[in-house]
Amino acid sequence: MLSHDDTLETQASVRRANLRRALQLVFDEPEAQTRAGIARATGLTAATASSLVAELLDARLIVEGAPAASTGGKRATTLGIDTAHHRIVVVLLRPADALISLFSLDGREVDSQRVAFTAATRIGILESALATIAAEYGSRVLIAAVQLPGTTDGRTVLESVQLEWQGVPLAEQLGAALGTRVLLVNDVDAEALAEAGADEPTTGHRLFIHIGGGIGAAVTLGGELAPGPRHRAGEIGHVQVVFGDAARRCRCGRTGCLESAASLGSMLGAEFSDSLGRAQIVDLVDRADQRDLDEGARALAGVIKLISALLDPVEVVIGGPGVVLGERFLDLVRSETDYAATGTAQVPVRFADPRIPPAVGPAQAALAAALGVRWSPERMPRHP
Repeated sequence: MLSHDDTLETQASVRRANLRRALQLVFDEPEAQTRAGIARATGLTAATASSLVAELLDARLIVEGAPAASTGGKRATTLGIDTAHHRIVVVLLRPADALISLFSLDGREVDSQRVAFTAATRIGILESALATIAAEYGSRVLIAAVQLPGTTDGRTVLESVQLEWQGVPLAEQLGAALGTRVLLVNDVDAEALAEAGADEPTTGHRLFIHIGGGIGAAVTLGGELAPGPRHRAGEIGHVQVVFGDAARRCRCGRTGCLESAASLGSMLGAEFSDSLGRAQIVDLVDRADQRDLDEGARALAGVIKLISALLDPVEVVIGGPGVVLGERFLDLVRSETDYAATGTAQVPVRFADPRIPPAVGPAQAALAAALGVRWSPERMPRHP
């Protein structure tokens, strides 16, 4: 709606840019922002600010609220996010099932369901589930984001080992069922965006590493992804890092891959699946062979040390289901990276914030793609 290419500074593009600025101000201070506040913050005239607000009201993106506190004259009307109309659909796609959630524009999850499938029925069941949502909500569905394991350019699944897909035009297929735009987001990128969005933008890189059934990484800068030209940035899981007798066979067919040592499947055993809940994974951690956990921590630490020497990130964040690996694992990763490599600096390593719901990352990406705005760190949805 507001995310068209504004490379050429036409009157329409300037208008869209101002609409995004005004909408972001409401997102930053819902129920407190006013027309006069938007005029002051943007430097636009009061008439232009009022015109922008009128358009956002007509589009059902914002609503008028209660009168603002009196400043001596006529009390201004506050502006808030319209939480009743538009919906953002988020699909957390995994090999055997998917979690489908609907979000209001303020980041509140208003509905959710789980659908299970086989590799053969996966697309058909997803299309059916999204068609049902389309039948109920129609044009109220603003955009959909599908988070998945694998590389994507936003429209096509370029390659996914876990889904056993290559070159699948998933956005087009699901978009036809839903009747609106569908954005594909790599699962690690989505987590990294959520973690970056929970803090004020930093001036340096942040390295995010996902540990689950697979291992991947993403780099953010100023709250935005730093992708590569071939959409392959962060694909570190099948890089060979363990050699000799210690190298294990990886599911990709090679030996010594990072994933073969530090994925949760390699450390916790065949019982692990990405579909397990937190309590089930904690139980597997408690029963795991400590030698496997330690081997995984050392392999991961070697990769972190090398990437940190290259990027000089402000911090390294470990996310995904691996956040339940515990302090012993984290302490070993820290100690294995805590040595003097000439010219490098020691980089803080921590687990991701467990209060951020899994669907927030793709929802944030969808919101930015559709409207060019994002939830501020103070407004980022979190579990209590």
